[in-house]
Amino acid sequence: MLPCRQVRGRSRGHARALAVALLTSLLGGLLPLATAATARAEQRTVSGGRLDWAIKSSFQTYVTGPIAQGSWGLSGGAATVGANRFRFHSATGGYDPATGTLTAGFSGAVRFTGHKKPDGGFELDLTISRPQVTVSGGRGTLYADMTSKEKGTGRVTTAARVPLASLDLGGVDTRGGGSPIALDNVPATLTAQGARAFAGYYPAGTALDPVSLSADVKAPGTEGPVKDGSNDDRGTTDGSSQGEDRRRGGAPGNFADAAVDWGVRRTFREYVTGDIAKGAWRLTDGAQDGGAVFRFPKGKGSYDPEHGTLEAEFTGTVRFTGTHLDLALSRFAVKVTDGRGTLSARVTGVGAAAGATADRTPLVTFDAKGLKPADGLAALTEAPAKLTEEGARAFGGMYRAGTEMDPVSLAVAVEAKAALPALPDLGSDPAPPTGPASATKPRNTAASADATAFPVLPVSLGVGALALVAAAFLVLRARRRTPAPTAQD
Repeated sequence: MLPCRQVRGRSRGHARALAVALLTSLLGGLLPLATAATARAEQRTVSGGRLDWAIKSSFQTYVTGPIAQGSWGLSGGAATVGANRFRFHSATGGYDPATGTLTAGFSGAVRFTGHKKPDGGFELDLTISRPQVTVSGGRGTLYADMTSKEKGTGRVTTAARVPLASLDLGGVDTRGGGSPIALDNVPATLTAQGARAFAGYYPAGTALDPVSLSADVKAPGTEGPVKDGSNDDRGTTDGSSQGEDRRRGGAPGNFADAAVDWGVRRTFREYVTGDIAKGAWRLTDGAQDGGAVFRFPKGKGSYDPEHGTLEAEFTGTVRFTGTHLDLALSRFAVKVTDGRGTLSARVTGVGAAAGATADRTPLVTFDAKGLKPADGLAALTEAPAKLTEEGARAFGGMYRAGTEMDPVSLAVAVEAKAALPALPDLGSDPAPPTGPASATKPRNTAASADATAFPVLPVSLGVGALALVAAAFLVLRARRRTPAPTAQD
């Protein structure tokens, strides 16, 4: 018969062995799940969003002031927001919620010109386009494509992806995995390379205006085709649908789909929402907001590519309201002949003439020589537009005939397979930050952790795995309750 001390020692050894075996089995099942969860937390796609940046407010003032006597212009769908910021759109890139690494590139461009020369050129000529923000290891950099004319020499330099500004994240943690990921009011400083690309107007280390951005983040497997809403079926007068026409490829002389984009006039939009009119605009009847432009979709009509003629009508209404202002534009139509385009609309009221309605009022004319089909699509991008006499009256005399208005973009799908260009994607609106906002430190709304950011014990382990945990716990508890051997044993 074995001594009691040996029996109890062997019992404790068996208990420990059983506990180790149970826990090893359990952990062996959990580790693959934890690895899978970590993998799911990585490799997110950035799709949609905007970046708002004034670049440097004092530079804007200098360009448009009495010394440079210049101006700035936007292209590529860039818009304005607030008092003096430029809005770049359609963020694309990637995001890793585990490390907080973010890459977000945006579309659009702003061009500054000033100090006009006798030959019509400019001594100051600077274009900043396609800004991209990268965040890694708690540091951030803003890159941009830049074309500049060197101060003094006039030498023109073009460079892609210039590290223009360093971003002070101030300890902001971009890990977490929420969507949209947003950074607000991030301090920016001109880099040495940025100073050279900025044509020597400022030295490295100069404080630039703060940067704000918001970018939608999509989990793996959730990315789908982008739809701009312009290809929806709608009824036609013959009882068929445009969808049927597209499947047929369109009747002879007709087209499958069309849309016209027009922002009216940037300064008019700023006037409407500014301190004078204190108003707003509203889109109805299918009109869509692209930030810098309004899209009037679902065009129908006829197009003759051989003779370059087009007649098209579109849906959508934009209505501007404010102090002493009520102007609605609807039933847009485009006519192109002999390389010249006219954009018309139904005009309802403005100023003292509020309530008056004029159908098919020609608002602007534009150069349409480039409207030729290619790959099933005939398109014009940002064709310069000028206000007509009738358009000047429609705006209550705010602008003279011949005034440069916002450019017109037009797309006509002459084949059913052709897709219309997508509108600028401004992404989702981030949730408002909680607590007092700081004017000097950035705010981050990225770190709303999701379920895949950190491994947890999944419910899907089921009863068997939970039983293993319970068994291991009971064995260890029994071992603790076994009395310690005494000298008499």
